Amino acid sequence: MFFRWEWLRPVLTAPVVPTLGPVHPHAVTVDLFEATLVAAAADRHFLPYDKDRRWGPEKQEAVLAGDVVHHRDHTLIPTLATRGRGAVKVFAYGHSGDVLDQAAELAVKLAAVHGASTARVVRPLGPETPRPRGVRIQLQDFTVRHCPAPDGPVRPLDDWPAPVRQTFGNFAHAMAADGFGFLDGQMQAGRCGPVLTTVLGNRVVGAIGPMEIRPDPTGAAQLMPQYFAVLPDARGRGLGRLLWRAAMHWGQTHSAAYQLLQTEIGGASDRICQSEGLATLGFVSSRKA
Repeated sequence: MFFRWEWLRPVLTAPVVPTLGPVHPHAVTVDLFEATLVAAAADRHFLPYDKDRRWGPEKQEAVLAGDVVHHRDHTLIPTLATRGRGAVKVFAYGHSGDVLDQAAELAVKLAAVHGASTARVVRPLGPETPRPRGVRIQLQDFTVRHCPAPDGPVRPLDDWPAPVRQTFGNFAHAMAADGFGFLDGQMQAGRCGPVLTTVLGNRVVGAIGPMEIRPDPTGAAQLMPQYFAVLPDARGRGLGRLLWRAAMHWGQTHSAAYQLLQTEIGGASDRICQSEGLATLGFVSSRKA
């Protein structure tokens, strides 16, 4: 075993695992971190519970196992993503004042070694962090709260009449920056689950999806993250909240135990989730090295 749990556990301020992202607190174990090293040793290998398995046959990010720094008071875990021109990220776990400087130095060095165009430092932060920046990790626990069906114009895309369904392409094009251009391609290829949509004037103006449930590292049923957006000209009508509640109702009625969400702090999705009572598990701050 490479990682010493008595060293790693005290610096895990948020349940974030390199290459896997946020995980449920009940799934955070030393074995999970060890599994990322095993996956790195197998070229482009997916772990069985990796959420990215939905999108392609090969994993495009791996831990640089030979460059991990593991000490009693801090751990630095670098990863290399092969998408585009390449990116090195160093996950910095630790409380010492210079841990971010050490992580930045390692990121720059490894980016040069691997010819990557980007070098970043990723810092998981605890839920008690004052004035955090970046992304909030939130938990929707379907076992402790009821998620009723919303009363409004939300249906799976396939349940709308054909003329309405045909407007989804325009919506996806307009919201390509939110991932819907990619998702539209996956939908047309039949590679993902249903997408919930809301309609105004016989055109799709908002969507959340795909709706899919997969087992987490412990075998618990997890509702997978979704793309989520409403057209700018349709905002301010409560349609985003309607879509979100419909997604939560779908997850609960399809026997999901929970969902983890990552929301930009202060953004529209973040405000919805906070007002709906989700638990904050921590934050992730990322900056250029």
